[in-house]
Amino acid sequence: MRKFGIAVLALILITSFARAQRTLDKVAAVVGGSIILQSDIDATYAQYQYSGESVPLSYKGQILRNLITQKLLSQQAIIDSIIVKDDEVDNEVDRRMRTMIGRAGGIDKLEAALNRSVLQYKDELRPDTKEQLVARHMQEKITEKVNITPQDVKRFFEAIPKDSLPTYNKEVEVGEIVINPVLSKDEKEEYRQKLEALRVRIKGGTDFGQMAHIYSQDQLSALEGGDLGFQDRNGLVKEFTAMAFKLKAGDISPVFETEYGFHILQVIERRGEQVHVRHILITPAITQASLERAKAKADSIYTLITAKTGSKIDFSTAASLLSDDKETKFNGGMMLNAEDVQTRSTHIPTDKLDPQVALVVDSMKVGGISKPVLISAADGKKSYKVLYLKSVTDAHQANLAQDFPKLKEYANNDKINRTVSQWFEKKRKENFIRIDPEYQNYPQLKNWSNTNPQQTNP
Repeated sequence: MRKFGIAVLALILITSFARAQRTLDKVAAVVGGSIILQSDIDATYAQYQYSGESVPLSYKGQILRNLITQKLLSQQAIIDSIIVKDDEVDNEVDRRMRTMIGRAGGIDKLEAALNRSVLQYKDELRPDTKEQLVARHMQEKITEKVNITPQDVKRFFEAIPKDSLPTYNKEVEVGEIVINPVLSKDEKEEYRQKLEALRVRIKGGTDFGQMAHIYSQDQLSALEGGDLGFQDRNGLVKEFTAMAFKLKAGDISPVFETEYGFHILQVIERRGEQVHVRHILITPAITQASLERAKAKADSIYTLITAKTGSKIDFSTAASLLSDDKETKFNGGMMLNAEDVQTRSTHIPTDKLDPQVALVVDSMKVGGISKPVLISAADGKKSYKVLYLKSVTDAHQANLAQDFPKLKEYANNDKINRTVSQWFEKKRKENFIRIDPEYQNYPQLKNWSNTNPQQTNP
């Protein structure tokens, strides 16, 4: 088994053992009417260990403090009528499961490590996931009025000791025009026919869920017989939405196409502007001929951009008109720093670039445009990219002139953290918190035990 698979297996065995021992568990803390078990701490500690982080045993004190704060937030959320919908919980559980499936090397390997089905494990994750989401929304409410001014940023920066100023790595601004391979109607036909054959079998009485489980290439929904749960009009791509809201309960759609491939769907139930559906997805495989057509198109775009005379167009215009990447085409083709989404920064540390892109950019001059290069994504999809190097910023110590957006984010986070800390300090005094003696001496939990909460006026 791969390294990831071993890590996931070890984590799951520890987590499963901890869950199995709940009835014999020691209570590590009581927060109001809720308890935190030793197994909760052990399971979280195991997750840190097997995600590759080096954490000492003393970190269990921080874990318990985090769990206590989560309880305080979720209890206040009940008072403040903060509700997390089941759809949001399901989406978060699905996101986590996709990560685990990827790390384990596939659904089969994950289920072997779990010693139970993914569906069973998802059910086990839901209660803890829901509490975490409720706590997250409560914290967002606490900090919703926090704002930061340029003067706040300046004061924050000037308060940092000069010898403690951060150093930023080399950064680049990179634009891309992405050309995805597109199959011809003839190349896609065998996949459409395959799905049409499944549709005929289902219309003849074969169980839809069974066919989805066996044949659908939407792996996560296939586990549940293709079931996508209730969706509104904003939760689905437009072709899927049009088909789902056109049919009546029990109807099976004809084969139709979206950007993901060919689908058939069945409407299970309608509730106003929500529809409960299940589907089967068949995704056509890219052909060598389609890759060659994509390269030819990318070559023609490169020629158009780099032309000396005639019908030359600039990179930004070409990206907005011709690129297939929905994330960058409306930004003049410029890539965004995935770790700086709040400011939508286009400055990306070179060590955070896709290594394939970084290799090309490293040999380019500022203002240069690369010939089309074939790039393979993590999910195996391939595309041709024309790259543009807009700027290079060398490694440097932080300063207001160059790094104001980053410093603004740091200052904002600092203000948010102080606001949250003040809220917790107040709630810690108002709520019953009993901590097991084993944990009371941890520095992270100093003064957190409170068996005589203060009475406050409403």
